[in-house]
Amino acid sequence: MKIALFGRLFNESFTDSFKLMFDEFAKHNVEVDIYEPFYDFLIREINFKPPVNGYYKGCDDLNKDVDFVFSIGGDGTFLEAVTIVRDAGIPIVGINSGRLGFMADIAQDEIPQALSDIFEGNYTIEERNLLQLETSKNGLFPEFNYALNEFTVHKTDTASMITIHTYLNNEYLNSYWADGLIIATPTGSTAYSLSVGGPILVPNTQNFIISPISPHNLTVRPIVVPNYHEITLKVEGRSDSYLASLDSRSCTFDSSIELKIKKSDFKIRVLKLKTHSFYGTLRNKLMWGVDKRN
Repeated sequence: MKIALFGRLFNESFTDSFKLMFDEFAKHNVEVDIYEPFYDFLIREINFKPPVNGYYKGCDDLNKDVDFVFSIGGDGTFLEAVTIVRDAGIPIVGINSGRLGFMADIAQDEIPQALSDIFEGNYTIEERNLLQLETSKNGLFPEFNYALNEFTVHKTDTASMITIHTYLNNEYLNSYWADGLIIATPTGSTAYSLSVGGPILVPNTQNFIISPISPHNLTVRPIVVPNYHEITLKVEGRSDSYLASLDSRSCTFDSSIELKIKKSDFKIRVLKLKTHSFYGTLRNKLMWGVDKRN
């Protein structure tokens, strides 16, 4: 088996679990490539020099023959791993070095059994839809214009709201007068969109969620639309520029740029343990049914 490790940093409390992973890799003759900045962090901050076969700095030099990419961190790290894997079709394994995540859902105390299940082939592969951003000119995010969670338009100042004229397949939907607007995938339904009142969608549903951020009119609510629709946004306001975000990556643009969002032509493959389920993660992460009263 060949794998690639991706990460940024983690707390000292995760060190023993991380070293245990390499013990298991050695027992099963796993060849490991590692993201070079992560390798430098391990040597500099953890004082650990893991035995690896090679290094990579980004998407271009990632070995596309690896069986898995292990993302070490949280959901934010997982989203960064997506920008490395892109359309290579390599399954991503989310190892959580902190609190439970929706994508990085293998907790620290589950690592030994999780690795055993992976080596024995006791897992499933889920495919997750992404969204793609296209612009009328001066292409935003030229490196990678896709997002697994969401695309967001937001005002850049703290004063007045902005107006986002929204169309579905060129049919006018609404002009959102708000602080911003989120276009979320089912995977992103438990992220930013959820925090502004958006619904939770099961990951394999074929939809987008359009969720306004602090809308002026309280009757304006999130709406779920099919993901085979193309969403067009035209933004205007008192400011000269606005903020566009794909997951955790952001840039500014002006009102002359028209934004188009559609389903991407490839999917991200995610390894899921058979002992895990989306509904179980919901209960644990959102503490459904937990009574915290004394």
